[in-house]
Amino acid sequence: MNDEKMQKIIALAIEKAEDAFRKGEIPIAAVIFHLETGEVIAAAANDNGKKSVATNHAEMLAIAAASEKVGNRYLSKYGIFVTLEPCPMCAAAISFAKIPLLLFGAEDEKGGGVVHGARIYETQKNLFIPKVTGGIEKEKCAALLKKFFKNMREAKNANA
Repeated sequence: MNDEKMQKIIALAIEKAEDAFRKGEIPIAAVIFHLETGEVIAAAANDNGKKSVATNHAEMLAIAAASEKVGNRYLSKYGIFVTLEPCPMCAAAISFAKIPLLLFGAEDEKGGGVVHGARIYETQKNLFIPKVTGGIEKEKCAALLKKFFKNMREAKNANA
């Protein structure tokens, strides 16, 4: 897959995160793509706040959609790009789906499960371990999250 296709995947994820932001959801998105062709088979954004479903993280929704599309729970020919470092639940789901490549934007120092926090791929040796690269377009991904949480704090303070 070439750089142009990768940039389109990243742009799609950021666009999905921006859509989530406009809907009042935490702006995190995930895109699953074929490793060789770059074909996007699933894209999703967080959908847990409005529906009150704790597991409706972008990664979980994208993995479910991709598995359904290809008719297999294992996604060994696909990669995933996420705008924020996956939490431990999502990192484990990526492993269970046997996705060999995990790319992410911003790091999550508080709730991350890959390079921060639980560091699930370092501590759970029985899991399938993907190749991980973080920090891709991290400024864009982080800026959207910072804006979202700043708006939340301001709204909370205005209502206090």
